[in-house]
Formats: sequence, structure tokens, C-alpha cells
Amino acid sequence: MSGEPAPPLARSTLDRAAHRRTDPDWLAEAWERARVLVLDSADDGRALVRGPAAPPELVLVGPGELPAVPRSVPMFLGVEPDGVPVFAVDAPLPELPGTRRANLREVGHLLVDRDAGIFTTALALMNWHVRHGYSSVTGHPTRADEAGWSRVDPAGTRVWPHTDPAMIVLVHDGVAGPEGRCLLGNNATWPRSPGKRRYSCLAGYIEPGESAEAAVLREVREEVGIGVEGMAYAGSQSWPFPGSLMLGFLARADADEPIRVDPAEIAHARWFTRREIGTALAGESVEADGGDLLVLPPPSSIALFLIHRWLDGHC
Repeated sequence: MSGEPAPPLARSTLDRAAHRRTDPDWLAEAWERARVLVLDSADDGRALVRGPAAPPELVLVGPGELPAVPRSVPMFLGVEPDGVPVFAVDAPLPELPGTRRANLREVGHLLVDRDAGIFTTALALMNWHVRHGYSSVTGHPTRADEAGWSRVDPAGTRVWPHTDPAMIVLVHDGVAGPEGRCLLGNNATWPRSPGKRRYSCLAGYIEPGESAEAAVLREVREEVGIGVEGMAYAGSQSWPFPGSLMLGFLARADADEPIRVDPAEIAHARWFTRREIGTALAGESVEADGGDLLVLPPPSSIALFLIHRWLDGHC
């Protein structure tokens, strides 16, 4: 993907400097001169940004400017190109003039590469800590260690952060031009908005012993009852809500093959033309189903990245 756009949450400028995570002397010195991102796990993982200027700017503070006792140990994220270390903490957000609270979903696609990488990494790591207060091996309480990159129980049993791999695929009919079509689905668990219906790419978790490509074939068959071919990998990004790695694909299918949705997974699925998708992206109304208007995935998602790839003819 060199020279091509990256998924919105796959951008970063940090050197993770993983060898520093087990160097307590260096970490203590680094903390004193660090830039610190404050995240609030009690407020959906929000952080402070400065705006309305475009792009919004992620707010980092000095270690002496923390507003309250953090809920977490300082989590070492890496070193900036200028040599300054960056940490994150889970704590109530400070009240700073000219700032606002923002979720990564809301601003991730708007942030510059540096800020997108810091926010994404910090949120993924914080969410892992929130969910792993006990060892899955021994059941004993754990504490954070290695600058936030592991947790250990009293017996010394250690666990490290992990992400849940998932596939996501934009299924299309292989036809060029404005009448080419892609297949999108409305998930059965998504909340409804009056008069609107969100459609997105088909997605699902990769099962044990399964490749990402096999998961694409299985999930599409399970969710909409059709087969795909011509599968092409398009990129990946973290989706730390709470802790997934989304592996993105494009794949071709026969648009004449009957759609048979699994109602436990998909409430509605249908083919949309490039003309319809382009119209919706331009902010104009497109009817989706039963009079409801089409809503596309949020800009920070890899789903919309895949839709743009197909819309631009990269398939």
C-alpha cells in the first residue's frame, strides 16, 4: 500500500521504543519530561482536543498538570521524532480553555497522523487494562507492569495485551462505472434511527484455526448466503472499541445470486450502485429500504475506507 491512502486509524509517527518498557530508570527519567495524553475510561475513552480548527489538535499535558490521581499507571506509548517520550493515563479530563471532549470515533479521521496514532494506541491499551483486572490463567487480581504493556498476578503469572482479529469485506459485482454495485448490510443489533438505516460492509471475528481469507468466505456465506471470489487484501487498522484489529478485503460476487440473510446477524442487505453511494457521500438523500434513508459507516471506520477504495475503482 506504499504511496496509497491508509485506513484512518492505521497512521502513526511514534517510535514505540519497546525496549524501554522494561527499563525503570529510563522510564522514571522519561516521565519527568513527557507529553501525557489523558483518557477518561468513565467517559467512553474520550480525550481533549482543540478545535473547531481543522484538523482538531489532540491535547497533551505535562506530568505535573494532571487534574487528579490517575486510575492507571503511566502507559508508555513511545518516543516522538523530536525525542520527547509520550505516555497516557486513565483519569478524569482536565478543564482547559478552548478544548472539548472527543471520542476517537468522532475525530480519528480528522486528526493528523501523529495524533491519530497516539489516540488509537492509548485507547486500545487502556481498554485492555480495564478488561483484564484478573488473570485468565489463575483468576487472581493483576496489576499493570512494564510501563503498561503487561499485567502480572501475585504469583508472577504475566499476560500481555492482545487484539481480537476480525475481517471486514466490501463485496462488489466487478462492474466498472456508475452502475457497478456493492453489497452492504444493516446489522440486526444496531440501534434504529427514525427514517434512517445504517448500511456497512460485512464483517466478523476470525475463529480459532481459521485464516482471514477463510473467515471472509464463511462470514459472507453465513450472513447473506452468497459466495465470493477474486478476494483482495486492502489494509488493516485497529478498532479499539474495545479491542479489535480489522483486516480489510474487497471481494467479487454474482449480483444475481439470491441474498438470504441470517436474521440473527443481518436485518437487511442490498446492492447499491456507485451512483447511489456517491450521492449519499455527497450528503444527498438515497432511499435504502422501506422508505428509510441510507446512512453510511462513520469516517473513522475501515468500512468507509473500503467503500471509497471500491468507489474509486480499486477492486
